Amino acid sequence: MAEFAKGKVRTRFAPSPTGYMHVGNLRTALYAYLLAKKDDGTFILRIEDTDQERYVEGAVDIIYNTLKTVGLQWDEGPDVGGPVGPYVQSERMGLFKQYALQLVESGHAYYCFCDKDRLEELKKIQQASGISPKYDGHCSRLSKEEIQAKLDAGVPYVIRQKMPTEGATTFHDEVFGDITVENSVLDDQILIKTDGMPTYNFANVVDDHLMGITHVVRGSEYLSSTPKYNLLYDAFGWEKPVYIHCSPVMKNQTEKLSKRNGDASFEDLVAKGYLTQAIVNYIVLLGWSPKGEREIFTLNELKQEFDISGISRSPAIFDTQKLKAINGAYIRMLSHEDFKAHALPYIHQTCKREDADLDVLCDALQPRCELFTDIPEQVDFIDALPDYDNALYIHKKMKTNEENSLSSLKALLPVLEQVTDWTQENIHGACFNLIEQLGVKNGLILWPLRVAVSGKQFTPGGGIEICAILGKEESLKRIRHGITKLSV
Repeated sequence: MAEFAKGKVRTRFAPSPTGYMHVGNLRTALYAYLLAKKDDGTFILRIEDTDQERYVEGAVDIIYNTLKTVGLQWDEGPDVGGPVGPYVQSERMGLFKQYALQLVESGHAYYCFCDKDRLEELKKIQQASGISPKYDGHCSRLSKEEIQAKLDAGVPYVIRQKMPTEGATTFHDEVFGDITVENSVLDDQILIKTDGMPTYNFANVVDDHLMGITHVVRGSEYLSSTPKYNLLYDAFGWEKPVYIHCSPVMKNQTEKLSKRNGDASFEDLVAKGYLTQAIVNYIVLLGWSPKGEREIFTLNELKQEFDISGISRSPAIFDTQKLKAINGAYIRMLSHEDFKAHALPYIHQTCKREDADLDVLCDALQPRCELFTDIPEQVDFIDALPDYDNALYIHKKMKTNEENSLSSLKALLPVLEQVTDWTQENIHGACFNLIEQLGVKNGLILWPLRVAVSGKQFTPGGGIEICAILGKEESLKRIRHGITKLSV
C-alpha cells in the first residue's frame, strides 16, 4: 500500500456515471475539493462504475467536463494517474475478494449459501410479524465441515459481514455529532455478490482505505450505513476517516431536488443562461454559511473561506430567486466586452437590425440583467415597435397621463430633430435642456419618450438610451407615431 504524508488531507469525489451532474453531486465535489485545497491537500477523482445497469454512455465525459468547467482540477484520477490507481472501480475488481476472505478468516464475515426462495420466505415471515426485514444469520451458524462441503459442491454463495448482536456502535460526524446505533438492528450486509463482484458499500470502504482518504464528504443518506463501514474499519484494524455528511438539497420543504422530477442539473443551469462562477458560488451556499455577511466568492477565495463548521444539519432549499440575484452580481462584474460576448447570442434572437447601437444596448442591459435568457424578450422592440396601448403613458409616480404625454412628445420632437450628432450624451443634453426650460419634473418628459420609442413598460435603459440604440431616424419616426396615437 502507498505511503501518505502524515496530517495531509486527502479527499475524494466518487461519482457513478449515471447521467448529468446533479446539483447535490456537484456540491459534494465542491466541498471535498475545498476541504482539501484549504490545507494544501489532495483531491482525488474516482469513478464508481460497478453498477452497469445504471451506467450511461458518455456520462464519464460529463463528469470530467463539468469538474473542469467549474475549476475543480483533481490531483489524482483516471486520466492523470497517481500512486493508488487504477481510479476506475471496475478496473479494481480483482482486489476486493481477497479482503473479504481476510474477514472470513478473522470471523468478521461468512459464506452465505441461502438461495432466493429462502430469503423471500424469510422476508414474508418477518413482514407478517411486523419485524423489519433483515437476514437472520442462518449461514453464520454453519460448521466448518458444512461450509466446506457446500464450497466443494459448487453451491453459489455471497460473503456477508458478520454484525455483532449486542452492544452499540458509535461514530462521530463533523456535522451531526456523535451518533449511536444498536448493533442488533444492523443487517449482515453482503460484501461480495454471487458473481464475485463487491457491493458498493464494501468496495467503498476498501478503496477509501487503499487510497488514503482522510475525510469523506457525502450525503446524509449514508449516515445509516456508517456504523457498518466503521465495523469494517475495526475488523481490518484500519484508521477511520473523518466523516462529513451533508443534508439534502430540497426543491421545497417536502421534496428533494431530483433530475427525475425535472429539476435542473449543472448543464441545465448553464443552458438557462447562468454563469458558471455564479452556479458554483450558489451551490456552495446550499447548506454552508460563510463567516460574516459576504456571499459572493471566487473559487480561490472559497479555498480560504471554506470551513466544515459552516455546514448546516438542516436541508437546503434550492432558491431560484437567490441564484438569479447571485448571477446578476456576477454579470455586473463582467467587463463590457465579456458581457457583450455573452449577451450577443441572446440579443440576436429577437434583434436583427444591423444599425442598432449594440454597445449602448449592452451598457443599458448589464446593470439590469440577472439572466441572459431574459434578454430576448427585453430587446424585442428594437426591430419593430410593438402595438401598444396608450394606457402605458399613464404613470402615477411620474404624474403622466395621455394628455400631458402628448404635450411632452410634441415639445420633444422639434428639440430632438435639431440634434445633429446623434449620441447618448447629446440626446441627454437636449432632453434635459427642455426639462429645464419647461420647469417640469424629469419623468414628465422622459416617461412618454420611453413609451413612444419602445412601446413597453419595462425596458433596458430609459428613453434616452433607447433613442441612442435605435438611431435618429427610427427614434423620430416612433415619436411621431406616438403623437399620432395620442392625438386620436
